Amino acid sequence: MELIAASRIIKAQQRARAATPYARELTRAVSALATFSNTEHPLLSEKENPRTAAVLVVTSDRGLAGAYSSSVLKEAERLGEKLREEGKSVRTYITGRKGEAYYTFRNREIVQAWTGFSDQPGYDDARAISDTLLADFLVEDGGADEVHIVYTRFVSMLRQEPTAIRMLPLEVVEGTEPPSAEEVLPLYEFEPSAADVLDALLPRYITSRIYFSLLQAAASELAARQRAMKAATDNAEDLIEKLSRTANQARQAGITQEISEIVGGANALADATAGSE
Repeated sequence: MELIAASRIIKAQQRARAATPYARELTRAVSALATFSNTEHPLLSEKENPRTAAVLVVTSDRGLAGAYSSSVLKEAERLGEKLREEGKSVRTYITGRKGEAYYTFRNREIVQAWTGFSDQPGYDDARAISDTLLADFLVEDGGADEVHIVYTRFVSMLRQEPTAIRMLPLEVVEGTEPPSAEEVLPLYEFEPSAADVLDALLPRYITSRIYFSLLQAAASELAARQRAMKAATDNAEDLIEKLSRTANQARQAGITQEISEIVGGANALADATAGSE
């Protein structure tokens, strides 16, 4: 399992890197449209007196990954507590069987759960999740006023950070660093209108962010599983060595005891023979 996880991590990192250029250019387009147009859109507008928050928690389908799922669930609990302190009710969406089992065992309501793709997510999976969350957010009465996602961000093979971000209403931030001198920023012309372009781009932007989060979580899960399996292998080897040494000591003590008994019996027999003579 350690070797399998190690081989899959490379593929997960490649998929995340392959999705990065599309997500970056899509973010630029949405940022430019939101910045240079005065179009109002439901996905960009803050709702007055938000009372309901939808939270998507990204966990794993399988165990043997150390504290991966428990860490992201703890982050989700902290976010839920913060939202409740703000007077908001929380509606929970889950990906992964571990998160579903966690909330089901505690008799907590789950609006919807998606399972079966935690270590190899696809774009269609992200689209299904985003369609559900967008439908919940765009409902006039009784829908969610905010949408948050809690996932594990892949930093390195040894470091994965549980992260909570707000997806809706959108806060499109491309970056605070200025572009380099060699970089040429694109110029956008929006047709047929800014509103129509927003209607087309924003759902794709949400799907792209969810997909990227799923890819990050998949790489984090595989890294955590590889580390956990390596620790289990090392612990098993240490235990085998310790038990082998204990068994050898017990065997040596038994042999020494048998030799002592044989020598003692031989000496007693020799004394008895010498006395009779």
